[in-house]
Parts: sequence; structure tokens; C-alpha cells
Amino acid sequence: MAIRNIVKDGDPILKKVCRPVTKFDEKLATLLDDMGETMIQANGLGLAGPQVGMLRRVFVVLDEFINENDEPDYEVIEFVNPEILETSGDMVTIWEGCLSFPERNGAIARPRYVKARAQDRNGEWFEIEAENMLARAILHENDHLNGITVLDNANVFYEDLTPEQRKKVHIDSYDEE
Repeated sequence: MAIRNIVKDGDPILKKVCRPVTKFDEKLATLLDDMGETMIQANGLGLAGPQVGMLRRVFVVLDEFINENDEPDYEVIEFVNPEILETSGDMVTIWEGCLSFPERNGAIARPRYVKARAQDRNGEWFEIEAENMLARAILHENDHLNGITVLDNANVFYEDLTPEQRKKVHIDSYDEE
């Protein structure tokens, strides 16, 4: 496995629509392994193909949870040729960052729930239901596959506001009520 370079703001690949994966081979497995390792090394929650220079419909997300020993744990979930089947729930607005736009955190509203379908590295289809931050990560990375970035989804950026203006922006939380 290797750490890949993350494509940054200004690179035209971030605005392109990705092509479906048709070959499920060792090259794809290596790409997915590298993307997972790169995401973790960069302290990200997700990473999509175009962010590492690959115009393929692939992304990885980090699912963090408490394991059976009551300890923090995580799993890297790989999505190949993903489809968003359903979104629902309250729209939640939080400051959302992106590894390709490290100095731009936008106030973005996304639904609390997503149901998605994708293939794994072997071409087997699976479905996943997610809420809160995992749902947000899936939707964020899926947007990348369609050339949509945090710059397109946000109309307010944290870095552009004064401390007083930041207090006036409605930001939600995923804390249980």
C-alpha cells in the first residue's frame, strides 16, 4: 500500500464526472487499499477517486464506532459504482471540510439518513443504511464522483466570516436530543 497525493483546489479533475468501474482486479484492490491508507493518514472521513487523480466511481469512508469491548474502533467502507437510493430525515447543517480544500469549511445542509447501494472490490453488490456523520460522508464523497465539491454545496464559509458573523450562522449538531 502507498500514500497517494491528494488533488487540491484548482485541479480541473475535481469538476469532472467519473466513469464506472468495469474491471474488478488487483489494480482496483490496490487503488482502494491506497485510498483507505491515504484517507487515514490525512485524518479524513472520506476520499473519492478524483481526489487521488482517478476518474473512476470509487470512494472510501471511515465508519467510527464503539466495539464490543466498549473501545473506539473504525472500519474503512469501500464503495465502487455507488448509487444513492434514498435520503430522509431532518436536514442538518454543519461546517463541512474536504481534504481537497483544506482551508475551506462550508456550512452545508445534508439529510440525516442515506440508503446507498454499491459494489465491493470483488464486484459484489451491497446496500448500506447510514445516519448522521457516516451519511454525510457518503453523500459528500458521492458528490465528488459527479464533479460536485464543497465549494458548490456551501454558500457560507467559516474562514470568510468574522467571529461575530460565525455566531449568526445556524449550525446543527448530531448530539442525541
